[in-house]
Amino acid sequence: MHVNYLGPLCFQPEHPSLRGYDLSHFPNSCYAVCVGEDAGVNGPLIEGDILIVDESRVPGHGDLVLAEVESGQRLFHYWRPGYRTLLRPLKEGRSWEAKADRLRGVVVSLLRQYAA
Repeated sequence: MHVNYLGPLCFQPEHPSLRGYDLSHFPNSCYAVCVGEDAGVNGPLIEGDILIVDESRVPGHGDLVLAEVESGQRLFHYWRPGYRTLLRPLKEGRSWEAKADRLRGVVVSLLRQYAA
C-alpha cells in the first residue's frame, strides 16, 4: 500500500487533511503521510487516511510500519517468525526482509475525517 509524504509535524504542515487536529502532543520525530489510492475502501485503512509515523520508535511484532522498497514507500506489518524479521504487505504482494535501512518508522496514529 503506497503512501504520500505530507511533512514533519514539528512544522505543522498546512495540508487541508490536517486542519482541525491538535498535533502538538506528537514528538518532533513524527511526520504525516496520506494513504494512497491502492488502499481502496474495504479495509481498515482507506484512501485518504492520514497516518502519523514516528521515525524514532523501534518496531515490535505486529506493528504497522512504513518502509522503503523498490516501488517506493509502502505500509507493511512488521512480523517476527522465529529468528527472522519480515515486512508483510497489508494486501497481496511479496514479503521483504526487515532490514534497518528500509524502515522509515512506526505508525502511531490514524486520522480520519467523516463527512458531516
